[in-house]
Amino acid sequence: MFRTALRNVLAHKARLLMTVLAVTLGVAFVSGTLVFTDTLGNAFRNQSAKSYDDVAVAVSTSAGDQDGKTPGIDDATLDRIRALDGVASATGRVSGFAGVADPDGKLIGNGWSNTGANYAPGKGGQDAQYTFTDGSGPDRGGEIALDRDTASKGGYHVGDPVRVATNGPVKEYKLSGVFTTEDGAVNAGGSLVLFDTPTAQGLYLKPGVFKDATVTAAPGASDGKLLDAIEPLLPEGATAQTGKALADEQAKQIEDGLTSLNTMLLAFAGIALFVGVFLIANTFTMLVAQRTRELALMRAIGASRRQVKWSVLAEAAVVGALASVIGFGLGVALATGLRSAMGMIGGKIPAGPLVVSPVAIGSALAVGILITVIAAWLPARRAAKIAPVAAMSSVHATASTRSLVVRNSIGGVIALIGAAGIVGGAATGGTDGRYLVAAGAFFALIGVIVLIPLLSRPAVALVRPALRKLFGVSGKLASQNAVRNPRRTGATASALAIGLTLVTGISVLGVTLGQAVDRMTTDNIKADYMVSMASGGALDPSALTALEKADGVSAVSPQQAAWFEVDGKYHSASGVTPGDVEKVFSLRTVSGSLGSLKDGSVAVGSKTAKSNGWKTGDTLPVTFDDKKKGELKVGAVYEENEFLSPFLIPKDLADAHSTTARPDIREIWIKTDGGASKAGEQTIVNALGDNPAMSVMDRQDIRDMFGGFVNTALNIMYGLLAMALLIAVLGVVNTLAMSVFERQQEIGMLRAIGLDRRRVKRMIRLEAVVISVFGAVIGVALGVFLGWAIGRTLAASIPGYALVVPWDRLAVFLALAALVGVLASLWPARSGAKLNMLTAIKTE
Repeated sequence: MFRTALRNVLAHKARLLMTVLAVTLGVAFVSGTLVFTDTLGNAFRNQSAKSYDDVAVAVSTSAGDQDGKTPGIDDATLDRIRALDGVASATGRVSGFAGVADPDGKLIGNGWSNTGANYAPGKGGQDAQYTFTDGSGPDRGGEIALDRDTASKGGYHVGDPVRVATNGPVKEYKLSGVFTTEDGAVNAGGSLVLFDTPTAQGLYLKPGVFKDATVTAAPGASDGKLLDAIEPLLPEGATAQTGKALADEQAKQIEDGLTSLNTMLLAFAGIALFVGVFLIANTFTMLVAQRTRELALMRAIGASRRQVKWSVLAEAAVVGALASVIGFGLGVALATGLRSAMGMIGGKIPAGPLVVSPVAIGSALAVGILITVIAAWLPARRAAKIAPVAAMSSVHATASTRSLVVRNSIGGVIALIGAAGIVGGAATGGTDGRYLVAAGAFFALIGVIVLIPLLSRPAVALVRPALRKLFGVSGKLASQNAVRNPRRTGATASALAIGLTLVTGISVLGVTLGQAVDRMTTDNIKADYMVSMASGGALDPSALTALEKADGVSAVSPQQAAWFEVDGKYHSASGVTPGDVEKVFSLRTVSGSLGSLKDGSVAVGSKTAKSNGWKTGDTLPVTFDDKKKGELKVGAVYEENEFLSPFLIPKDLADAHSTTARPDIREIWIKTDGGASKAGEQTIVNALGDNPAMSVMDRQDIRDMFGGFVNTALNIMYGLLAMALLIAVLGVVNTLAMSVFERQQEIGMLRAIGLDRRRVKRMIRLEAVVISVFGAVIGVALGVFLGWAIGRTLAASIPGYALVVPWDRLAVFLALAALVGVLASLWPARSGAKLNMLTAIKTE
């Protein structure tokens, strides 16, 4: 029986091609994901381990404020550590944000990972963490060194002046050297600037104080014993651990970070394979139908039902194994390509070998073979159940009425359960609601897939008159052929339906969220510009002073973070400029007047005021963040603004109780006399000293910033789901090709009675379009339903949420489905039209 199965594989190579392709693509997705994430994880783990190769003990603190309230590691502590037995060296480290300007004044790097640190040469005059390719490390104020990538992007060479911004005004330094490093910030697309130690301490902490320290051990010294000796010497709040423990901890963090990526990619691979199941099942159903007499003859000469079933499954296993091997090779190539692509778009991956683990190999082979065998199980079971005499008398045994009734009843119940879960989840809302929607979506998809053969007949009947009127005999025959075998049509349409359900659901949700964010920006902001730090950190107060003095600026208000406690509950507040805040934000007053901010009163958001029973005129006893107590009078109640905290307080009050060396100003909002313009933007840039670390955005930039994540996520989803849709297209091609093969005699007869080649092609193309559009309509309808339900679970946390159905995109999806049908039919239609009439008529 195995030889028979192998012979059948070899005899039907062309017919199994699409199945092989579907399994290959799914396996390539799985194996590529596993190889890619394994390679990334291995590279980053090796980089992490390499960074701590020579580190016996690492000491860290949370120091970061120039006021010195958060203790760091001072020189005296480092000297005591150096004096311990077994310590070879102890090096202090200090770091913070540093942005490098290119010759055009633009920031090099992505902002959040642009870092500055101190260059700390040891006894040999070199800092072991950096390898210089040109020049040397900075040894005096006014000098810096740059990592090689940043120097290359800026076109800088040793001796050139370089403008660098930290958290204060931009300054110019002389480039003393260029180095290479395995620093994670640089690998993440950022930059690294090295200052001499006194300069770095002055910028980020205070003279003589370090944030972290690394200790190397003398030969033969135990890291554990050094750790025990060092811990008692450390200031309050400092932590210490061995280099190995720190490397292991970072490796675990890397693994955890890659797990989410791995899970997401494997989920899409699973979707692609699930879609492939329908193609595989369809293929084997048609192959079994074409070989019914052959299988019946095998039964007649002594083969048991079990042997017939296992011969079909063995055939599927051979096909799955072949496709898995090809898919695994393609997956390795895909992983290599992804790694190169990340480098091209600026994501630097540490050097390291491509990791092909036994788990990746085993998973690829197991998934490919298992999916193919599972998909072929039902066709194999049907083949084994056909009685030899019945099979000999009819090549096309039809399903019994009872089996169809049972199938449709089960499908209806499952679909209703799924619909109830989706509606229940939408009504529940929140995280629990999303879980309900996900469970309901699963059952709804299964139910619809089961019911699609039933739905195909009335759906095609609706378009039959139009097809007949527009395309004549070809349209009539196409509509009849589309429902001749409802199960086959249903399986083919299901693959497209699944893909378009996901694509449509994501589109509805994405467009809805995008427009909600857009409305939030439009409805809440009057300002022409927003200034913020590219690093996401706090702005220097000098920026606010400079903007207040700039020509053409009519209103300026910071959004300064502050906190205080009222009746045992902490509340966040925004320190703003009285009189200007209402000019840069849309603030609708419920009661009182925002003008009362000038008198030292505060304004409270309406939801916060209502939940606490506060009203205009109330006096609130507060404990400020600096632990001082006082009273605040509620001067106004206003409708909440998404860009501000629930409390608005005068900036002077926020400054008076700040616990940091400088105010925590996250944004500065600006209104100009003539509105947003290139000249106005340049005025603001000039007022800020052409600082590359400060981002100046107009209203459109702000909308793009908040909506950009949604659009990026949508594009990623579309790209990942393209694999499932490609497999669905292969399913249409396969169904049509094998349908044409089955109907050779019929096509020959049609040709003989006058249907020319052009109309044969049209008939097959229309059949493909009908099947594709039918599947697309089911998918689009279910996708809109799911998009609505998921959106309802998010509505409470998204101000101004309202469902938006992107009719233009849905029209494009349906048009693309029709185009898919046309393209998928090219080869089958050409094959059908080229059939020799006499040969086809003689075909059994």
